[in-house]
Amino acid sequence: MEVPSHGALIVGVDGSAAALAALRWSAAKALLFDAPVVAVHAWLPSGLYRAPYAPAGDAPTVEQDRHWALRTLEETVAQLHQLDPAAVVVSVLDQGPPAAVLLHHARHALLLALGRRTRQDATVAPSAAVTRACERNAMCPVITVPELPQDAKASDLPWLDLSAPA
Repeated sequence: MEVPSHGALIVGVDGSAAALAALRWSAAKALLFDAPVVAVHAWLPSGLYRAPYAPAGDAPTVEQDRHWALRTLEETVAQLHQLDPAAVVVSVLDQGPPAAVLLHHARHALLLALGRRTRQDATVAPSAAVTRACERNAMCPVITVPELPQDAKASDLPWLDLSAPA
């Protein structure tokens, strides 16, 4: 399925708090830009990363991997709607390497927004390689949005203020 991305704000969504911050920022700024927001989640079958000698019995199927990826995307968009019920977002689930998928969807976009995680979170795989690949190869501006501190309120975050210019 090809989603029109011309003039859209494309947001990379991976289920992290940083991705939610990028989605939240994009939804707020979409009103100023009068542009649609497209949340893109890239996924790959986990079998691609399994050692050939690993037991196959406990490996998830491709359909299970796709279901988990779709669930990640839907949960992130649902979290946005809890914070901003009026946000309008088109969700896109696409199979492929994250940087390649994001660059494909952002080729005619107004901008590509990605979340930036804090370095203290050692439980989540780093996304810096995807960010660097997007920054180097995107045909549109790439913005990184920092994840929100746990105790942050919208009033503490001027970059989420709808009345402020981008």
